[in-house]
Amino acid sequence: MPATDERHRMKHCCSEPAPRAHPAPAGHGHGGHDHDHDHDHGHDDGEGGHLHDHDHGAGPGVGRLAAALALAIAAELLHFLAGDAPWSKGLGLAVAAVAIGLSGVETYTQGFAALRRGRLNINALMSVAVTGAFLIGQWPEAAMVMALYAIAELIEGRAADRARNAIAGLLALAPEQAEVLQSDGSWRAQPAAEVPLDAVVRIRPGERVPLDGVVTEGRSSIDQAPVTGESLPVDKGPGDTVFAGTVNAEGALQFRVTAAAGNTTLARIIHAVEQAQATRAPTQRFVDRFAAIYTPAVFVLALAVALGGPLLFGMAWLDAVYKALVLLVVACPCALVIATPVTVVSALAAAARRGILVKGGSHLENARRLKAIALDKTGTITAGKPQLVHWEALGAGGDASAGLAAALAARSDHPVSRAIVQGLAAAHQPVDDFRALPGRGLQGRVDGRELVLGNHRLIEERGQCSTALEALLRTHEEQGRTLTLLADAGGVLALFAVADTIKDSSREAVAEFKRLGVVPVMLTGDNLATAQTVAREAGITEVQGNLLPEDKLAAIEALQQRHGATAMTGDGINDAPALARADIGFAMGGAGTDVAMEAADVVIMNDDLRRIPETIRLSRRTHGVLWQNIVLALGIKSVFMVLALLGTATMWMAVFADMGATLLVVANGLRLLRARAG
Repeated sequence: MPATDERHRMKHCCSEPAPRAHPAPAGHGHGGHDHDHDHDHGHDDGEGGHLHDHDHGAGPGVGRLAAALALAIAAELLHFLAGDAPWSKGLGLAVAAVAIGLSGVETYTQGFAALRRGRLNINALMSVAVTGAFLIGQWPEAAMVMALYAIAELIEGRAADRARNAIAGLLALAPEQAEVLQSDGSWRAQPAAEVPLDAVVRIRPGERVPLDGVVTEGRSSIDQAPVTGESLPVDKGPGDTVFAGTVNAEGALQFRVTAAAGNTTLARIIHAVEQAQATRAPTQRFVDRFAAIYTPAVFVLALAVALGGPLLFGMAWLDAVYKALVLLVVACPCALVIATPVTVVSALAAAARRGILVKGGSHLENARRLKAIALDKTGTITAGKPQLVHWEALGAGGDASAGLAAALAARSDHPVSRAIVQGLAAAHQPVDDFRALPGRGLQGRVDGRELVLGNHRLIEERGQCSTALEALLRTHEEQGRTLTLLADAGGVLALFAVADTIKDSSREAVAEFKRLGVVPVMLTGDNLATAQTVAREAGITEVQGNLLPEDKLAAIEALQQRHGATAMTGDGINDAPALARADIGFAMGGAGTDVAMEAADVVIMNDDLRRIPETIRLSRRTHGVLWQNIVLALGIKSVFMVLALLGTATMWMAVFADMGATLLVVANGLRLLRARAG
């Protein structure tokens, strides 16, 4: 965990944490992040009303607060035990003043600064209440109120930091050093932040990956849970991507660096989440607007009680002022203001742990409103990699046909050829006179035998199609498969069917969408027959195929008119316009393009569609907790405000009500850190 300076705490009811201007380079300088902000962090409510000023500078430590509390208790005991003894009042006043000084200097500094600027914030409220209580002779209660208030702030700040540090802890995942291949063939450890692009880095078993890269040598499995949320290690070999902050399991790997330390996937996650934390959710904006009216209204009400009680109802002036001061303490909107940011940041952190990168509190909260979701096919519902799903011998060659086809296919880099080679796993025989037939297939001589491996068109050109073969081909083509045929001069020897297979997780995700009342729709640039086949497998009934990027954009707008809030899910450049137009755009981060991930509001780091219904469920839970906190805070305040107006609430009761409400909403919000799948 990066060093979090004790000075960095939420100086009462902090709204959203301020983001750093840039993400710290992953693997560099972890110990130097104290997250200090010495600027005036006064939040504006967005409507011009300043609610509360935050100073992230040094606040009273535990030792000072313990001493202040002990002195406040001593002041109470002096008042209770010594009674009207001549010496007790002076000593009690002195003890209470020291207690207030130890615990309340920061509150007074910020409170009076706010009053000078005409801001009626929480610190101003507490400063007026404590000072008024002290001046009317309630100095034991004034000392106790200030001490308890400062302690409540300390507890609250540290509890709230738990939510923020759940994200900040990602900084510690990537190691600071990387073992880099030198020009003379030796290996040397150097700071990860100084490793250039295209350098070759070596990692041993058990080590963390220091930078993003592509494996060039070795095989191993990588625990990618910190970045993608995947529960099981992922096998890696030459050509596969590795992410900074993930853990190498059993084998040594060498990889070529593809991103500088400050631009790794991990660094971008940290930066995006920090930006998200700085973006107010709709409920946050509501609370800010409410508190902007609430706080001045409480001052007006307290003033009315202090003046109106004696003038209109014949109350004693000291009793009226005391009741007004109790009202100020009870009405402190601390719990209300802290209720939303802690909840939202906890939910953002819980999502990040599951490999769901949400770019703003508004997107997180609005996901619960989704009524329809458009899904791209390739790379989203399907794996995005062609696989050999079926082959059969049609001639007398039998299993020998597999070796012949693999020999020809191994000479080509075409995705279909690679899928055939991987699917057959047959020994490769040498090929003579090999040549590619553009748009049709391959040709060569194996063991002196002239062979072709090509598509339907090539076989037709050779005059080797029959009625039975056409019927067989039609059966496979209706299932959206790409067909390749092996033939020699005597006829067709074998058929190979390649298809982009559906992910197992896609079926579960579609079923989850339906359970959540969200209508799934497939939008794809692929041909309609193939799209319908994949859609049937996934459980999707509404399909649109042969779509260009502008067609997908128009389809999103039509879905929005028909269903309401609509999400788009995709991974390619052609999906970017639709991702940007949708109410919420979900990008597949594992195989997705940078353009798609930039255009999206939420990035699914491991390409698992099931993460999207998880996001919707988390959004609904977050919304529920937000309103639980608001109702809890306002409910407790309302009860004690009535008691204060009736004269049955003391300042002790007021401060405990305020502190209790604040800690309850913080604890309730932090529950989202433990949010699980489903």
